[in-house]
Amino acid sequence: MAQRKVNFGLWYDFRNPGAGGRSFEKLYAESLEQIQWAESLGFDSTWLTEHHFCEDGYTPSPLVIAGAIGQVTTRMRIGTNLMLLPLADPLRLAEDSATLSILTGGRFDLGVGLGYRQLEFDYFGRKLSHRPSLMEEGVDLLRRAWRGETIQHDGRRFRVDGLAVNPVAGTPPRLFMGGMSEPAIARAARLGDGFLSTGGIGHDLYVAALKNQEQPSTKGAICAGNWGIIAEDPEAEAAKLADFVLYQANQYVAWGAFGPPDQVPLFADAESAIREGLYELWDADQAVESLVKMLRDYPEIIDIHFWAQFPGESVESGSRRMEYIARQVVPRVRKQIQ
Repeated sequence: MAQRKVNFGLWYDFRNPGAGGRSFEKLYAESLEQIQWAESLGFDSTWLTEHHFCEDGYTPSPLVIAGAIGQVTTRMRIGTNLMLLPLADPLRLAEDSATLSILTGGRFDLGVGLGYRQLEFDYFGRKLSHRPSLMEEGVDLLRRAWRGETIQHDGRRFRVDGLAVNPVAGTPPRLFMGGMSEPAIARAARLGDGFLSTGGIGHDLYVAALKNQEQPSTKGAICAGNWGIIAEDPEAEAAKLADFVLYQANQYVAWGAFGPPDQVPLFADAESAIREGLYELWDADQAVESLVKMLRDYPEIIDIHFWAQFPGESVESGSRRMEYIARQVVPRVRKQIQ
């Protein structure tokens, strides 16, 4: 197949359950050092995600962290997978995103999604039922703001009376959109510069949506968030990570990421979370085979990123797995997709 540049990156949520015996100051400082080192290993991108009012400190301010990453890296793309657009003021988000693009030399990409936690919507004064219209209007306002338009808008959710966002970035952020439901994925194909996937969910639906909307396949772009546990002995690694993996999976279930919390049961143990969830256990050979197949099946993929570490896991532990991927997996995948 013709080569299409694929970035390999890292995914961060900066969670620190039970404080993990470390301060947030230590976690953030170590993570920034890790990201700078990861760039030297050859990783191409860093992705940040957003939630609010979480006991474990799940990233509430990804754009602030993106600015810090921009200062310790020179080449990496920096993106969000993802931010909760229905909770945001679109013009304020447009200002911050444009500023990040300016500060990073055009390396910032904004990824957005609908969100699903009732608690967050209640506090920010938004209704879950309004998410589609908040997203549609929000995307339109972001686009117009980044173009430097003087915006006159009287919509269902927002009113803007003759305002323009400045400064205008020389390279506006790319706007990626995530989701796991068919309507959300179709919306990403219609409105976004690309699709943010989680655990491989929705690649087929996104490609089909592009086709249904009579859009050329070359317009398609997928940034694939991968939940693989990749190590020389993946079973032993999974056993070591059991508590962290179970915590991560059950938090998302409890919040409603995979359906109404009262209808989706928690995983009883890490083994069932890995078996029935989004995780894959791969050594280098298995990872190369699986990733190459995915890239050949979906040439729309432009980025694959992995969790840097799981909630509660030490940065040092995550770095060992990161180095294994950088040295034993990525070069072989690149060679095979040329």
